[in-house]
Parts: sequence; structure tokens; C-alpha cells
Amino acid sequence: MRNLRNSVQLIGNVGSAPEVKTFNSGRVKASCSMATNSSYKNQKGEKIEETQWHNLVFWGKLAEVVGEHVKKGNEIAIEGKLIHRAYDNTQGEKRYITEITVNDMVMLGSKRK
Repeated sequence: MRNLRNSVQLIGNVGSAPEVKTFNSGRVKASCSMATNSSYKNQKGEKIEETQWHNLVFWGKLAEVVGEHVKKGNEIAIEGKLIHRAYDNTQGEKRYITEITVNDMVMLGSKRK
């Protein structure tokens, strides 16, 4: 088994068009959001739907593929690792973010015309 200490596997729908950046070094980064949905029945028997949002980051060749082929609404499967980081916004306030650095991705569902 590969390293299971920090491994994430999700299937969901892309929530925003990927944003692709190419740095001066030539390195390519793509980022987008992804929604995963689950449901359960409450004590009254009513079906409750829940959506979780995830921030995805892709690097290198995978980022290029994402930029060319992934669109908002596409269903994808990803495998990656959780990254927690902090940064200061333009007002100097500390912000915290959790992202998934994606190592592998599979496009699911039928092709759209």
C-alpha cells in the first residue's frame, strides 16, 4: 500500500472553471473547487442532502490537462493529499486554508457536446 498517512480520494463535481497560472519558472498550476454530496434520513424519515466543498490544486502536466479538458460541472475522481496553510490577506489579517494537492485524476461521466 502506498502512504496512507495523508491520502484523500474523492468523487464529485467541479464547482468552478479551473484557474491556470504559468509561473516565470515555467511551472504550471491549476486550481478549482469541487463539490461532494451525501444524503441521509433524519429521525422524521426526511431525506437530507449535504454538500461539502473542497479546494483542489494541480501541478505540472496534470494542471495543463485540467486547464484544457476540465469544465465546471464535470464529474471527476481525484487522489491527493491534504495541505493546510496560512497566509496574510491584503488587510494583513491571517487566513487559513485547506487544499487538496491532486496527484491523480480521472474524468467520469459521459462526454458533453
